[in-house]
Amino acid sequence: MPLLEGETFEIYRSELLKRYRHLLRSLGKDVSKEKLNKVRDAFDLAARSHEGMVRKSGEPYIFHPLAVAQIAVSELGLGPTSVICALLHDVVEDTEITLDDIEHRFGLNVASIIDGLTKISTVFDNVDKDHSIQAENFKKMLLTLGEDLRVILIKLCDRLHNMRTLGSVSENTKLKIASETNFIYAPLAHRLGLNAIKTEMEDLALKFTEPELYREISQKLAETKLSRQRYIREFIEPLRSKLDNTDMKIVEIKGRPKSIYGIARKIKVQQIPFEEVYDVFAIRVIIDSPLFLEKADCWKVYSIITDQYRSHANRLRDWLSQPKSNGYEALHATVLGPKGRWVEIQIRSKRMDNVAERGLAAHWRYKEGSTNSTPQHQAFENWLSNVKDTLENQDLSALELVSEFRFSLLGEEIYLFTPRGDVKNLPLGSTALDFAFAVHSQVGLHTIGAKVNNKLVPISHVLKNGDIVEILTTQKPRANAGWLDLVKTGKARGKIREFLKMEKSKLASIGKEMVERKLKSQEELISEKNISLMMRYFQTATAAEFYHKVANGDIKVEKLIIKDIAAKKSTTKTAEVQEKPAASRKKQKVKGQIVIGDDFEMSYQLAKCCNPLPGDPIFGFITVGEGVKIHRTSCPNAQRLMSQYGYRIITASWRSEGYEKPFEAVLSVSGIDDVGIVSKITDIISKNMEVNMRSINIQANEAEGTFEGRLEVFLQSKAHLDLLMQKIQGTHQYIQVKRLDA
Repeated sequence: MPLLEGETFEIYRSELLKRYRHLLRSLGKDVSKEKLNKVRDAFDLAARSHEGMVRKSGEPYIFHPLAVAQIAVSELGLGPTSVICALLHDVVEDTEITLDDIEHRFGLNVASIIDGLTKISTVFDNVDKDHSIQAENFKKMLLTLGEDLRVILIKLCDRLHNMRTLGSVSENTKLKIASETNFIYAPLAHRLGLNAIKTEMEDLALKFTEPELYREISQKLAETKLSRQRYIREFIEPLRSKLDNTDMKIVEIKGRPKSIYGIARKIKVQQIPFEEVYDVFAIRVIIDSPLFLEKADCWKVYSIITDQYRSHANRLRDWLSQPKSNGYEALHATVLGPKGRWVEIQIRSKRMDNVAERGLAAHWRYKEGSTNSTPQHQAFENWLSNVKDTLENQDLSALELVSEFRFSLLGEEIYLFTPRGDVKNLPLGSTALDFAFAVHSQVGLHTIGAKVNNKLVPISHVLKNGDIVEILTTQKPRANAGWLDLVKTGKARGKIREFLKMEKSKLASIGKEMVERKLKSQEELISEKNISLMMRYFQTATAAEFYHKVANGDIKVEKLIIKDIAAKKSTTKTAEVQEKPAASRKKQKVKGQIVIGDDFEMSYQLAKCCNPLPGDPIFGFITVGEGVKIHRTSCPNAQRLMSQYGYRIITASWRSEGYEKPFEAVLSVSGIDDVGIVSKITDIISKNMEVNMRSINIQANEAEGTFEGRLEVFLQSKAHLDLLMQKIQGTHQYIQVKRLDA
C-alpha cells in the first residue's frame, strides 16, 4: 500500500485511533499504568512495522492485529500481556523486527509467546512430500501448548478474525483455510471450552465449504424465527412465574437457536430434512447462586421444570457431578413442551455460563492476577499431560501427530475406574490396553490381559463408560508391533513405539556383532566401504536397518560374502529411479484452475468417493501419479484433504454445457412397502425421466412392512438429480430418497 496522504491519511489515522481507544476501554480501568504503557508501546511498534502493508481486502494490515487483540480481550477476557502479544503476533514473520528486539523491549515472556505464534516458513517444492505444510504448522503450534496456553488462545483469536474476513481471498484459499479451521482449530476451541468461538468457526467454515447448505439452513432459520420466538414465549411463561416464586435469583431464561453447523450435522448424520430437526433451539436457564449452592439450585430448577413438562428419561445429561474435561458444567434435559414438541433445557449458574462461553480462558491462571485452581483446571491438566506424552514422541511425523491429537480432541470421553476407585478419563473407543498405559507406561508394557467388571477380557477389549478395569501383568515386557493396531490413545502409541525402538536398537547391536564376525572370517576389513556395499546390495537405507535385518534373520549371515556381493554390483534400478518418470510428470506446470470439460495439462478424473455432478461445488486435488481428482466440497474426504494438503488444491468449476457422457450418481430409497412401489420407481427412472440405470437393489422387510434400496444411475447434472429425486419422492407419502456419496 503506498503511503497515504492528505484526506485519505486522516481517515485512516482517525479509524486506527478509534479502534485502538476501543481496545484500551475494553481492557478496563484496573490495568496498571506500567501495563498500559507496554500496550501503547506494542501498538506503536506494530503500526510502524506494518505501515504500508495491506490485506487481500485492501484494508490496512494493522487493523488485523488490532482486531485479534480486541477478540482476546472482549470475547476471551484476556489481559494486557495477551493484548501485547496479539498486537505483535505477525511482526517477526512479516517485518524486519526480530525476537531479540521483542525480548529486549517487552521481556522474555512476551518473546516466548510471539515465538510460539510465528508460523513455520518451510517451502515444499514438490507435491509428493509425505507430510504437509499445514501439519508442520499445527505441530509447532501444538508443541507450545504445554508452555503457555496464551499461545493457543491468541492463535484461535487470529484464526477467528481470518475466518470473519475470508471473503476477500481466492476460492481454493477459502476452501483450504475453512477446512483447516474445522479440522483442528474448532475442535481445539471446543477442548478449551471456548464454545462461542468454536460455534462461530464451525458456522463460518460451513459457509465457505458448503455454501448452498449454509444458505438453505440460514434461510429456514430466518423464515421460522417469528414462530420460534412465539413458541419460546409460550414455553417460558409458566416457568418464569414458578421460578420467580422461589428464593433463587434467576439471571436469564432465553431460547437460543442451534448453530447452523450443528443443524447441518444432524441433517447429514440422521438423514433428515430441516423440518425434522426437533432441537433447532434450546432453552437456557441461568441462575445467580453462590458457589456452594450452585448444584443444589440447578437441580431445584430441574425439578420445577419437570413438574411443568414431562422429561425424556434417556436424555438427562448431568455435567454438574462430573464436569467435562474442558471445564463445562451444566444440567441438560429434554422435556415435552406445548404442542407435543421436544425441547432441550440447559440449566447452569452465572459462573458456569461464563466458563461455557469463554472456557478455560475465563478462569485459567494466565488470566493476569488470577491464581485460582479448580477441579476443571485439574481435569484440563490431566488432558494436557496426555497430550504432552503424544507431543514428546519424536518418531511421529507431523501428520501422525495431528491425527493422534485430533483423536484426543474430538473423541467423546468416557470415565473408567481402577479397582481402588481412581478415575481415568479416556477417549471413546479406547481399549483395555489404553487403560493399562493410562495407569503407568510400565504397566502397559507388561500387560497380558484385563478384567472388566470382574470378567476376564483380552487387551483389545473396547471399554465402556463406567467400567471397572483391573490390568493383569507379567514380569517380562510383552509389547510388540501388533499392539499399535490395538491402542487408540497417543500416550499408548508413543510408549509402544519407544519400546520397539529400544528393542530394535538392541537387535541392531547384536546384528552388528554378527556382521563383524562374518567379515573377520573372510579376512575382510570392517570398513565403511564394505558396510555401504552390503547396504546397497540388500537395499537398506541405514546401517541400523541393515544390522537389524541381519539379527532378525531377514538377511542371512551366510550371504554376507564381500567378493560375491562386489561381483554382483550391477543391480536392477532402485525404486527411486523407477519412480523418476512419475516425479518428472509432477513437475509439469499446473494451471491455477480446472474447468471440467476443457483440456487440461494434467489428466483428471471424478472421485469415486463422492461422484460429483455438474452443478456441485467442487475442487481439484493433485494426487501422486494419478493426475487430478475432482471432489465435491461436501465430500467425506474433503476436510482432511484441504486441511492437510492445502498446497495440492486447485480451484475447479464446471463448463456450462456440452458434456458427451452422463455422470454417475448413487441414491438410497426407503419407505413403507406398498403394492407396485418398485414398479413405480423404475418407471419414473426409465420411462418418465429416461435415465439409464447401472444397478438397482431394493429389498422388502415383510415383518416391519418397509423397504430400502440402492440405485446407481447416470445423470446429466445436479439439477437433473434433484428432479429425479423429487419425482421418486412423489410416488408415495412415506418414501425417502437421499443422495449417497458412493
